[in-house]
Amino acid sequence: MNALDNNQRILDAVDDRFDAQIATTKEFVAIPSTRGAEGPCQDMIGDLLRQRAYEVDDWHIEVDELKDLPGFGPIEHDFSKARTVVGTYRPTKMAGKSLILQGHCDVVPAGPLEMWETPPFSPVVRDGKMYGRGACDMKSGTIGALYALDAIRAAGFKPTARIHFESVIEEESTGVGALSTLQRGYRADACFIPEPTSGKMVRSQVGVIWFRLKVRGHPVHVFEAGAGSNAIMAGYHLIHALEKLEADWNDRAKSDRNFKAVTHPINFNPGIIKGGDWASSVPAWCDIDCRIAILPGWSISDCQAEILTCISSAARDHRFLSNNPPEVEWSGFLSEGYELKDSAEAEAAFGKAFRAVYGGTVSELAFTALTDTRFYGLYYNIPSLCFGASGAAMHGFNEYVDLESLRQSTKATALFIAEWCGVERF
Repeated sequence: MNALDNNQRILDAVDDRFDAQIATTKEFVAIPSTRGAEGPCQDMIGDLLRQRAYEVDDWHIEVDELKDLPGFGPIEHDFSKARTVVGTYRPTKMAGKSLILQGHCDVVPAGPLEMWETPPFSPVVRDGKMYGRGACDMKSGTIGALYALDAIRAAGFKPTARIHFESVIEEESTGVGALSTLQRGYRADACFIPEPTSGKMVRSQVGVIWFRLKVRGHPVHVFEAGAGSNAIMAGYHLIHALEKLEADWNDRAKSDRNFKAVTHPINFNPGIIKGGDWASSVPAWCDIDCRIAILPGWSISDCQAEILTCISSAARDHRFLSNNPPEVEWSGFLSEGYELKDSAEAEAAFGKAFRAVYGGTVSELAFTALTDTRFYGLYYNIPSLCFGASGAAMHGFNEYVDLESLRQSTKATALFIAEWCGVERF
């Protein structure tokens, strides 16, 4: 058989197993794997890998082993159950290039359940879409990669290179799950992460810094509010100052070669606000958890210094904060941006797979969110491709993945694995 016939056999195998793929994806999405509760998802992945006769490495993540590595972000929550699962395929004959296939199983909180049309952890398929928290970001991609490997086998082939299938956690807050795989020694000639990218290849992505403002006030009875200082209102004063920093950074972004065509790539978000103790008392405290993006090439430490300078300057302009400055805690992501470079060989292999499925040339994406690709590409010189299906409402209500786009991205993933790793007949 020639290469075209081989490709068609693999593509047909994806189609033949797509109903099973959807069923497995629904089962995976139904697990409420928010931060700290990812264990059942990791159990499911471990079982799926064992059923397929992969070597399974399932371990507890030790923060002390990671905290001095580049890209580490501080952990503040209960980490006692944190695990990584890796399944390894080893070829009988080594002829191709090795590959990491990686997906994260952690999802963000669903928010008020009454604001979902259907329950977030009871996935439903309707009008060609699967709805549920994590259906798009990115459980469908993870299962898609597993079924891409299944399709190669079902078509009568086996890869001729080592493959590590990695299921990680913490992608949504620190990235230490991905970091743990590298600390443990997993390496390959390339990495592929099937995040939802609407059928585009991520060329450049932002980094992210998480920080917490701890603002203090002076409590008094509200009848004499002018004699006190409202910590919540002081927090808003700081938010407005950070919005000006956001605008300054977006002006700077206009000279970036990848992001200059993107409107407002730097997004600042005060995501959590807690404060006060009593409606009739001027609040004495307010904690604000924030996220801000940075561009590839920007220094984390320099950006942290700019954030601190911004907050300090704003505090000096405030009656109470000038003598009671807020504290700043780094509360999660301390992540650099990443640009895909030195990856011509991997991109050529994927381009060939893309043409066979979609036709034409894959479009590039300057991504205003981050992915785990940065760890592999920035710190371990492993070209890290990110490509996947279409969907909407990630981190929002009624999140969904488009199933036809998932079918297509699974096909492209399968052909890329076959092209990059090589295949031989059983």
